[in-house]
Amino acid sequence: MKLKIVSFPKFICSIGTLLGVIILLSLIFSNITLSYGEMDYKTVYVIQGDTLWTIAKREQICNPYYEDKDIRDIVYELKKLNHLQESNLYVGQALTIPNI
Repeated sequence: MKLKIVSFPKFICSIGTLLGVIILLSLIFSNITLSYGEMDYKTVYVIQGDTLWTIAKREQICNPYYEDKDIRDIVYELKKLNHLQESNLYVGQALTIPNI
């Protein structure tokens, strides 16, 4: 059976729409599986000289959860997760950090 394309622009538009729907569905389902997966957390205690930036940098290097993430995004996520209004930390403060 031989197929004939009557309108090439409509064909390209249809293919583009189909690919867009496939990409959108894959993004939706990938977020669902990541967000509903069991997340493990660890507690890190702040020591003298620690800042959110240094903790985020250490986690970026050692923690697979933060691999390939921007350091600023990690700092923001740590602040949000630990309900910090400011970036000030104190010695002995417990911080919750996602861990894979």
